[in-house]
Amino acid sequence: VPVFLFVAAPYIRRYVAGGRCKSTARLEGKVVIVTGANTGIGKETARDLARRGKVIIACRDTAKAEAAASEIRAETGNQEVIVKKLDLADTKSIREFAEKFLAEEKELHILINNAGVMLCPYSKTADGFEMQLGVNHLGHFLLTFLLLERLKQCAPARIVNVSSLAHHGGRIRFHDLHGEKSYNRGLAYCHSKLANVLFTRELARRLQGKFQRQAGLTANALHPGSVYSELVRHSFVMSWLWKIFSFFLKTPYEGAQTSIYCAVAEELESVTGQYFSDCQPAYVSPRGRDDETAKKLWNVSCELLGIQWD
Repeated sequence: VPVFLFVAAPYIRRYVAGGRCKSTARLEGKVVIVTGANTGIGKETARDLARRGKVIIACRDTAKAEAAASEIRAETGNQEVIVKKLDLADTKSIREFAEKFLAEEKELHILINNAGVMLCPYSKTADGFEMQLGVNHLGHFLLTFLLLERLKQCAPARIVNVSSLAHHGGRIRFHDLHGEKSYNRGLAYCHSKLANVLFTRELARRLQGKFQRQAGLTANALHPGSVYSELVRHSFVMSWLWKIFSFFLKTPYEGAQTSIYCAVAEELESVTGQYFSDCQPAYVSPRGRDDETAKKLWNVSCELLGIQWD
């Protein structure tokens, strides 16, 4: 068995690594925002895109973000890797980020909603939202809303939402969105990832029509794969399992490939409302294809955030 594993190891790793983004598209004169880019797949996404154009690293922990940005600048030679503070668990911070960004930057071509929390103990955001739904869905929903006009002005542009295969285990519990009646940290994560898929679907639907045909603002979601990263830090069991089975998990570099693909691949220029994994279209759960739930989630999200987004 050890001999077999030794021989098979390269093939296993190649299979685990999954698809690679082969696009060499340049992003000169273009601006990209990547949320949560101080670690994991967000950092690797920012590193790749910094070889192509200007990147804004939007993070809650600016010290970690500055360290990541410094490393990326040194490696890529691109000095246009800029850190801006963004706490997705606080709508005030989201609004401040958007206000400063719009005042300081006149362009925005790619928005990658990458940041996320996973398996955290029950807690609420500054606005009283259940933490996983609040950060993973509502925070990015508001951020996208605030930046949408700038994306339209700079179109062709792309919105990329990092979801997960975990969306298959999710459902939108409108009767208990914030887990006050019952809370399971694993299921709450699944629910938030389903919300990402439904948001992407409804956003793409709303963007279609005359504007979509002429200008090309697209929205797509993706599953990065099972990645060895800090995302499982809230679960001792998952952290332990991740270490044991790390050989069978993607590296952050491998996990970032589908995000990069959705952001730059030329063949996706007019593709919208889709879900990808390993740089190719992937199966979406029946709940993730429910247009009525998507519309209701959109309306409820607007109510919770106090915005009108028609």
